[in-house]
Amino acid sequence: MSPVSKPHEIVERALELSTSDGCVVIADEESSANLRWAGNTLTTNGVTRGRTLTVIATVDGAQGTASGVVSRSAVTAEDLEPLVRAAEAAARAAGPAEDAQPLVTGIPAAADFTEAPAETSSAVFADFAPALGEAFARARSGGRELYGFANHELTSTYLGTSTGVRLRHDQPTGTLELNAKSPDRTRSAWVGRSTRDFRDLKDIDPTALDAELATRLGWAERRIDLPAGRYETLLPPTAVADLLIYQMWSSAGRDAVEGRTVFSKPGGGTRLGESLTELPLTLRSDPTEPGLESAPFVIAHASGDTASVFDNGLPLEPTRWVRDGKLDRLVTTRHSAGLAALPVAPGIDNLVLDGGGERSLEEMVAATERGLLLTCLWYIREVDPATLLLTGLTRDGVYLVENGEVTGAVNNFRFNESPVDLLRRASEAGRTEKTLPREWSDWFTRAAMPPLRVPDFNMSSVSQGV
Repeated sequence: MSPVSKPHEIVERALELSTSDGCVVIADEESSANLRWAGNTLTTNGVTRGRTLTVIATVDGAQGTASGVVSRSAVTAEDLEPLVRAAEAAARAAGPAEDAQPLVTGIPAAADFTEAPAETSSAVFADFAPALGEAFARARSGGRELYGFANHELTSTYLGTSTGVRLRHDQPTGTLELNAKSPDRTRSAWVGRSTRDFRDLKDIDPTALDAELATRLGWAERRIDLPAGRYETLLPPTAVADLLIYQMWSSAGRDAVEGRTVFSKPGGGTRLGESLTELPLTLRSDPTEPGLESAPFVIAHASGDTASVFDNGLPLEPTRWVRDGKLDRLVTTRHSAGLAALPVAPGIDNLVLDGGGERSLEEMVAATERGLLLTCLWYIREVDPATLLLTGLTRDGVYLVENGEVTGAVNNFRFNESPVDLLRRASEAGRTEKTLPREWSDWFTRAAMPPLRVPDFNMSSVSQGV
């Protein structure tokens, strides 16, 4: 074993090798375990391990400070010096970095910085796998087929800088996606869940989820074709999450000040302080949110509109993006906050919308005279950044609700909607619950949202998808 094989030793050695004016080193130690199944049968399972090292070199010059970033996987002790030199060369070849700031200082070192990385393994599925087998048996006897996967990842991030920052964060991420199909493939239903630990079956019990899917497949035995148009629509938490995550990604403070986003005020400035909805909703992020815990400090592998490598290690605080219906914060780095004269508000890796009522989605269905109930959205793309108009498709079940009951499944649609405008028009928000965003589950899994009632959701055209 190499004498500097431990992640904290790799970080320290890379910093020792640095000859640049400033240096940031991020070591990500990753492990994952997964199960996949099709047709009520497990097909594959696996465990992986990996290491990614990112070196950020900063070089001071007469015109300003430049930065160079190089990331490589499977780094060993022998790879360190070439990696550090590559980052330094990239910095010297680059022009001054627009987002240059002094590297973060004065942060107490993490007590566990020198400890071994946390790891997951197939043992995380010890209780889940037998329950999944029971779900297979129930589905088989009920004449439906289950497809899907369960994935659990654990990433230990070690962050060290030439200014003395030594921080560490362990991030567990679990996702479960379960799809049920009729044997003739004409009916399909989906559920998804996120979890920190598959040993807690409270939110991810496969037998309970299979029962939910069976109900949805039963609804779809009756098919009703509907034309495009505006319909009263109930958006489940997963769909709300996908829309509001995109809204958060589009809420860079500098872009708003420069007049390029939906949060820009006509004539100049931003819409901070404006009411976005008459509902008393609060959209917020908090690194300590129970069940959705995320890194309590900035981890930036690259710079962009909403992140800066110079901010690595900056502490993160609970942030309300929308407070009681009013726009309260836009995402900023230290650099962009200074340019836009806004508070520093870095992005945080979770998102919660609360302040709605106590009714569940089922109770909202029971209170609906006529409308549509969605399952989820997918293939979401931006059409117009000035209004944040998005387009996308419904998937795996759109159901007609009549007199408080689901009476059948309708065809899928393409939609055209802006999440900002949806908040303005929403007439009811239900009870907030933890959810898995389906479209963005590869990038963002920690969300809690309520179902929303929108009186006139724009189904712009009919889609032939299942």
